[in-house]
Amino acid sequence: MLRTLLALSAVLFFGPTGFAQPVPKVATPHVSTATPGEQRAIRAFNAARQNPLALNAFLVNMPKGADLHMHLAGAIYAETFIKDAAADILCFNPNTRSLFKPAATTRSLPPQPVCGEGNQRAMDAFKEQTLYDAMVDSFSMRSFVPSAGVSGHDQFFVTFGRFGAVGKSHTGEWLDEVATRAAAQNEQYLEIMETPVFSDVAHLAETIAWPGDPRDTASGTAREDFSKLRDALLAGGLRNEVATDRKELEDELASRDQIEHCTQSNAAPACSVTIHFLYQVLRARSPEQVFAQTLLGFEIAEAEAEAGHPHVVGINFVQPEDAYMAMSEYHRQMRMLDYLHSVYPKVHISLHAGELAPGMVPPDGLRFHIREAIEIGHAERIGHGVDVMYETNPHALLKEMASRHIMTEINLTSNDVILGVTKEWHPLPSYREAGVPVALSTDDEGVSRIDLTHEYTRAALDFNLGYLDLKKMARTSLEHSFLPGPSLWAQPDEFNRVNAACSAQPLGADNPSARCRDFLKSSEKAAEQWQLEHRYQLFESGLQ
Repeated sequence: MLRTLLALSAVLFFGPTGFAQPVPKVATPHVSTATPGEQRAIRAFNAARQNPLALNAFLVNMPKGADLHMHLAGAIYAETFIKDAAADILCFNPNTRSLFKPAATTRSLPPQPVCGEGNQRAMDAFKEQTLYDAMVDSFSMRSFVPSAGVSGHDQFFVTFGRFGAVGKSHTGEWLDEVATRAAAQNEQYLEIMETPVFSDVAHLAETIAWPGDPRDTASGTAREDFSKLRDALLAGGLRNEVATDRKELEDELASRDQIEHCTQSNAAPACSVTIHFLYQVLRARSPEQVFAQTLLGFEIAEAEAEAGHPHVVGINFVQPEDAYMAMSEYHRQMRMLDYLHSVYPKVHISLHAGELAPGMVPPDGLRFHIREAIEIGHAERIGHGVDVMYETNPHALLKEMASRHIMTEINLTSNDVILGVTKEWHPLPSYREAGVPVALSTDDEGVSRIDLTHEYTRAALDFNLGYLDLKKMARTSLEHSFLPGPSLWAQPDEFNRVNAACSAQPLGADNPSARCRDFLKSSEKAAEQWQLEHRYQLFESGLQ
């Protein structure tokens, strides 16, 4: 909270990345209701968009609010994993293209890994360019070209296992990496998906029998069944891992703050970026494992909220949605969420739903995931939502999402790389036309080798979006964050009237009134939103 309030003017601008797409013609936006600052920004944006490189350079500096859909492991660039693998004295298997921990190391100082015939030491990548390039390509989508039997989907998801041997002792460093990159693009808030240790709960889940036949996806879905499972897991010691996980995340954030010198006079610009976590549940596992881990996530989020300083602000389900277990167990998993939501009603839920495309699954598999995530799983946000127009009665679903203010997290590059869904087939225009709130996010910027500016530029070029469209998305990102406290805005998703406490001064003013200041101190969400408006003041006033 203090980080947010004290960093209202701490904005760092860095340079662009490249694009080579054709520039579509853009309709002249309606500027009659725009503020003078917005009118300047619209003119500068329209001039810049005549050249994709100029547009990207403009958008680097534009305030972007939040990235709400980001997996920590997937957000780290391959170059960092190579450095960390060398520090961890790991080996690289060129056949599986994966890192692994050696069975032994030499007695020399420093110790060297004994990797075995045909394998290579990770540290050798720094003196062998061919090895270095092979590792970067193995841990990301760089240089990948689909071939017979190997799709972008396959390459994308296999990367996580390839760099998975790198130790979690580097997590503080990884948080610093994503925060530094966010600060360089004028982002201020990250909601990062992360899975803390859950090994004890995983073992505990194996000792508890599923009610009925777990192979029957209709079994064990009554509330009394879930209640008995919860009681057994809690009695078995599940809450012991709650404390372990909370400390793990606390230590990782403290490590990040130390790296960035956040309590010192030489604090890095990245310190102005607020980080919270979503507890990510691995959905492609047995029902016993998924229920136990989901319960752990709810317990952690509730304990954090009760402590008054939540680092974990919600939960999400991850892993490929088209995987056998994820598909076959989908309805039962939504029933789990329905039950746990009744026990922990204040825990926020965002769900990967509809990250599917025709051909990946049978047509029936495209018809219900988003609706069930909302109506049974209590999702407040939908991640991806790419197959929405294949759902049963899609227009009614879109209307429901709009009326209930259920936001969709849009990941354009991820949808292209993993699903093969490009602009002509992407539902972003359908969401916007229906009035469903949307915001841009990166998903796995390290694996995809992008950043949030890339997604803003891509959205503007592919979907003919104007400056005010992108500004609305940035505001929407914070509006639908799981930050504690009420919104700055008087009405959901209406960015024209603020809470009465702050209505007597210009938006984002340096020195708000005492009443407004007290309101901002009481709401972490409103404080971040006020900071975004302050950043827009600075950005727009600096344009010609």
